[in-house]
Amino acid sequence: MNVLGSYGLIILAFLITSGAQGYIAFAYKKYSGVKVKKNLTGKEAARMMLDKNGLSNVKIEEVSGYLSDHYDPQAKAVRLSTDNYNNASISAVSVACHECGHALQDKDNYHFMRFRSRLVPLVNLSTKIGYIAIMGGLLFGILNLFWLGIIFEGVMLLFQLITLPVEFNASSRALKKIEEYNILDSSELKQGKTMLTAAALTYVASVLSTVLELLRLILMAVSRDRN
Repeated sequence: MNVLGSYGLIILAFLITSGAQGYIAFAYKKYSGVKVKKNLTGKEAARMMLDKNGLSNVKIEEVSGYLSDHYDPQAKAVRLSTDNYNNASISAVSVACHECGHALQDKDNYHFMRFRSRLVPLVNLSTKIGYIAIMGGLLFGILNLFWLGIIFEGVMLLFQLITLPVEFNASSRALKKIEEYNILDSSELKQGKTMLTAAALTYVASVLSTVLELLRLILMAVSRDRN
């Protein structure tokens, strides 16, 4: 594989990732400035959604960081970034309810979520081994070691592919409950959907970026094999 082609794939992956991140940053900032008519904060919307679904045992905690919101299945806790915890905006409510969507998945034993959780230790290990194998294969010219590294890195792609239905399903659950409990009215619901769609695109972009990186590595391996 020539240098131009390799750099081209790197640049394409960068543009896809940057574009997705830029889009969610734009959407998040836009809807952070739109207050919900019921004046519910992210914390209050999350508490309502959890309680109405028999999850009063799930805690809601404030955490630092930008869009650091997540659900911790081990601690049974929805963790919201400071802005989303305290603010009564479309962004705050949408993100908070999305994380509650993961809590509902946990309650329902959602299979994709369970599978993803089991993969986490394997992904962490395979990513490290894959990087070492690829670097070792390049430095010492061992093609089989290079291929082994590509295979290990492929586990990350599997993890990201499984993450897609988990995230889309959490957003779908969130929007359904937001409408059911009248947390947002019809016009606000449309804005919330736009916000969550933007967030979902970052996961799609991650998949595409990883595919391009693996393709670049495979083409490099094929090129070296021919030489």
